[in-house]
Amino acid sequence: MFSQDEPYFLRKYPDTLNKPRLAWVVGGQAFVYGTSLTLLYQSWYKDYPQSNFHWFDDNNEWLQMDKIGHATTSTYFGKFGYEMYRWAGVERKKAIWIGGSTGFVLLTVIEILDGFSSEWGASAGDFVANATGAGLFIGQQLGWNEQRMYLKWSYHETEFAVYRPDQLGRGFWERMLKDYNGQTYWLSGNIKSFLPKSSKFPGWLNVAVGYGANGMLGANGNPSDYNGNPLPEYERYRQYYLSFDVDLARIKTKSHFVKFLLNGLNFIKIPCPALEFNKVDGVKFHPIYF
Repeated sequence: MFSQDEPYFLRKYPDTLNKPRLAWVVGGQAFVYGTSLTLLYQSWYKDYPQSNFHWFDDNNEWLQMDKIGHATTSTYFGKFGYEMYRWAGVERKKAIWIGGSTGFVLLTVIEILDGFSSEWGASAGDFVANATGAGLFIGQQLGWNEQRMYLKWSYHETEFAVYRPDQLGRGFWERMLKDYNGQTYWLSGNIKSFLPKSSKFPGWLNVAVGYGANGMLGANGNPSDYNGNPLPEYERYRQYYLSFDVDLARIKTKSHFVKFLLNGLNFIKIPCPALEFNKVDGVKFHPIYF
């Protein structure tokens, strides 16, 4: 059962607890947490008035694209956290629970900061999404001792960002993070991992189902104007996809650096042909979809 417990990024897990390494992991984690939250507070929260802790219902915003983004982020923080604790020699199940919860803990602290800001508020939907992402990693690692299904992300430029640069981004890199119209989130499953070990099916080939949304110029709805200029009318709708993918973590290589690189990039959905389903166009075929 545990034959798949191989390092994602590192050369070898030690057989016993390595206390100096554990000190580095815990200290590094605390430093990253503290630094990240300090910078986030200085750049995001300090200019807005504070309030008593309160909740804010944002579950209808962005057609839930942001919630899937939370889950994806939580999953990959958990994967990296698990790897770090195993590198320190922490026993497998403890590393799964402690390291796998890394993303949930970090994102929960951010939710608490939101809860004390009068501009926003803590989101129950975000909590659920963060827990779902952590659970996806932890559940697979406990049950299969490997990740057979990954949450992945892809992006393409859209026509919408130019109309609302404050909401959707002012340049390419900012739009990658803010323009949900151009983002697609995927659940990518490895086919061979569910087949008998004797199967000759390619170990790197995945099948992926995707979710996206289109026509969004605002979180809950589209405004009629921006800075006094009228905006085009767009219909907001959901998009569903079916495609193939590549599991970069399962590509065989003798190079430790290449393995490190492939595993680090495995959150990106590889462009492939795709079928799209939506209520406006019905069924569409994309020869290559990003």
